[in-house]
Amino acid sequence: MRPLRLDMAGFTVFRDPTTVDFTDADYFALVGPTGSGKSTVLDAICFALYGTVPRWGGARGIVNALAPSSTEARVRLVFESAGDRFVATRVVRRDGRGNVKTAGAGLQLMPPGFDVTKLDTGMDLEDLGEVLAGTPAEMDAAVLDAVGLPYEQFTSCVVLPQGQFADFLHAKPATRQQILINLLGLHVYEEVQVKAAERGKGAEAKLTVVEQQLGSLEDATDEAVEQAAAHLERMRELTAAVEAAMPELRAARQAEVAASQARDAVDAELAALGSVRTPAGLTEVAGAVAAARESADRAAVEVHAAEEAEEKMRGELTAAGDPGQLRVALDRHTELARLIEQEEWFAGKVSVADVEYRDALAAAELANAQHLGAQQLLEQARQDYRDAQQRDRATALRGHLTAGGVCPVCEQTVAVVPEVPRESAVRLAEQAGNVAREEAESAQVRWRERDAVARNAAFDLERKRGQYEHHLTRLAEVRKAVEALPGAETLRQRLAELGALQRRLEDAGTAVRAAREALRTAQAVVRSAEDQQRKAWRTFDTVRDGLARFGPPPADREDLAGAWATLVDWAAGEHARRRTARDAAEAAVAAAHQETVRARADIVDLFTAAGAPGPSSADEAGLIRAAAVTAERAGAAWQRLTERREQARAALEQRDALLRASRVAKSLAGHLRANNFERWLLEEALDLLVDGASRILRELTGGQYELMHEKGEFFVVDHHDAGLRRGVRTLSGGETFQASLALALALSEQLAGMSTTAASLESIVLDEGFGTLDAATLDVVAATLENLAARGDRMVGLVTHVHALAERVPVRFEVHKDARTAHVERVGL
Repeated sequence: MRPLRLDMAGFTVFRDPTTVDFTDADYFALVGPTGSGKSTVLDAICFALYGTVPRWGGARGIVNALAPSSTEARVRLVFESAGDRFVATRVVRRDGRGNVKTAGAGLQLMPPGFDVTKLDTGMDLEDLGEVLAGTPAEMDAAVLDAVGLPYEQFTSCVVLPQGQFADFLHAKPATRQQILINLLGLHVYEEVQVKAAERGKGAEAKLTVVEQQLGSLEDATDEAVEQAAAHLERMRELTAAVEAAMPELRAARQAEVAASQARDAVDAELAALGSVRTPAGLTEVAGAVAAARESADRAAVEVHAAEEAEEKMRGELTAAGDPGQLRVALDRHTELARLIEQEEWFAGKVSVADVEYRDALAAAELANAQHLGAQQLLEQARQDYRDAQQRDRATALRGHLTAGGVCPVCEQTVAVVPEVPRESAVRLAEQAGNVAREEAESAQVRWRERDAVARNAAFDLERKRGQYEHHLTRLAEVRKAVEALPGAETLRQRLAELGALQRRLEDAGTAVRAAREALRTAQAVVRSAEDQQRKAWRTFDTVRDGLARFGPPPADREDLAGAWATLVDWAAGEHARRRTARDAAEAAVAAAHQETVRARADIVDLFTAAGAPGPSSADEAGLIRAAAVTAERAGAAWQRLTERREQARAALEQRDALLRASRVAKSLAGHLRANNFERWLLEEALDLLVDGASRILRELTGGQYELMHEKGEFFVVDHHDAGLRRGVRTLSGGETFQASLALALALSEQLAGMSTTAASLESIVLDEGFGTLDAATLDVVAATLENLAARGDRMVGLVTHVHALAERVPVRFEVHKDARTAHVERVGL
């Protein structure tokens, strides 16, 4: 991974939009005062890729991404990895409740030849290339594919932040081994071994299934297929014989049907004539019609009398007055009483709000005065810091002065060299400034809170005064309206009188509705009686029409009972004359049925002779279908045996192929596992890494130390102590830095050429420890870094306060910070 461009806005100390252009910066340094934001540049690179920063302490530290008082932070990183260009973007926002969350994240694969300067034109994410990830959850896998390293290994091999410089040196063997596996792409051999083992198991599982399939196909032999073919031929002959015998059975069946139809016709005539009966209740039907009409007339008279009584009561109620106007007048009296009771309550609320507003205003004015005082103290602390910087610079010059020598500043002879103070004035001033800044920020927060409370109290006071004035206005309006109205008791008495009249009117209306309902009931009875009479005549007409083919006698339409008596007597005589014809028809049906049974038995005998099961249905279609089904089943059985025989042959061939595949897969998995191929490659890679790191460490330590490894653990050999072997955790802080630097440079120098994946170490950035080196060691470190950068196949970067080391770096990014934001300026080539 090689960074090309970094854009930040609202990110920690970089409040304003800031761009760091790493183009052609093969060897660069980030320089600037303490706290200016040098390490924040590296934090932004880690955050854009992985969404977290080592010194934040995990994903929950995302709140640190926002600059003070900012609501949004944006970071965008353009980088190269394995020949491709990518752009990673993350956006963090603070919501209305103060919660800080990732609002957007994305990774795009940029098209070849994309001009990075186009990013300054405000392009959207969709314009930057193919989208590989569009959410924070998708970023983890996408960045791992692009960079080739997870977060922990990235901060151990590429960007080495403060406090984690020695992680690779002190890492556990398993952790260090996983880093090398990712860098060299050795997991491919493990994947091959796993896939080979899986294929072997898969082949064995399939082989078991094939063996079971062969066991289930043992009956699919050539002899069984031949027997099924012979059985199919016999069933086809049976089908032809059944079809040939069908005409005789059909003729016998038709004769039986004709005889049955003749008998059924006689039965239908006997049933029709025998069903004629005189309906019950004919006499009552005529009397019911007259009684119902008389009752309906009486109900009509009662309705007229009830309607006259209701109309008279309605006139009395109208003359008594409008109850709605009386209720409105009574509501005015009720509202006046309520408003008088609330007047004192509203006045009290206004008084309380006025006191609260005065108290809040006084508190806000006091907080503002404290805020102004804290700001003045902060400005004084800043001035003290600038004065301390001048004193420290003057103190730094004393190291070059000697008594009797010439001062390089004033060119005067130095009589006595002043004593160098033990404490740095800048550090003391910086501590005081931090205290003043914290107090100023705290005072500003208190002032804003008190001011907000005062504004809210003023708003509440105005609102309650408005409510009180509205109440007084309404009270005056209601008093004026009540003056012209009768008293409340008079209004209630008149409403009670109107209520009594209204109830009497409702009772009269109830009587009208009851009389009308009685009239409707009587009319319904009339209609029902008339319907019964018409229904009786329709029943008579229906029965007589059903006997029309027999010639029934005419009917008297004025005498319903007489008409029914005449029809019933005639039907009884006709029924007696048709009984003799029915006996002869029954004998003809029996003879035809015997002929049909004989013809069907002959066809069933054909099934028995062919060795087929007898038909389940005796009708013509059932016999033909039984013969056809028997032939179809025989054909299906022959076809199934033929297919199963082909399946058995295919299964035998598949079993042979699976046996070969299983042997090959098991052999490959066994070789990879038994030879420990991946372990051997890791040991070779670790040997190369330790050899390269030892060479660099010898140069850094003047030949005193070199590295070695045994069983995955790192040791140093001290040549100044008779070649004593020591654990790396026994080294001092400066020695640990030298050993860690040697390993970091070796990772970048040695293993970059061996990597076969996207995890090639195309850059290395160091952020720790140069100030602990002496001049000679610092010169060796600088020369080592220069040689590594001169090869041109990777980027080398460092964060340093050492002026002598920074001057030897061709490209420098100077970081400085003012009262608002931090700035980055590129100087050098």
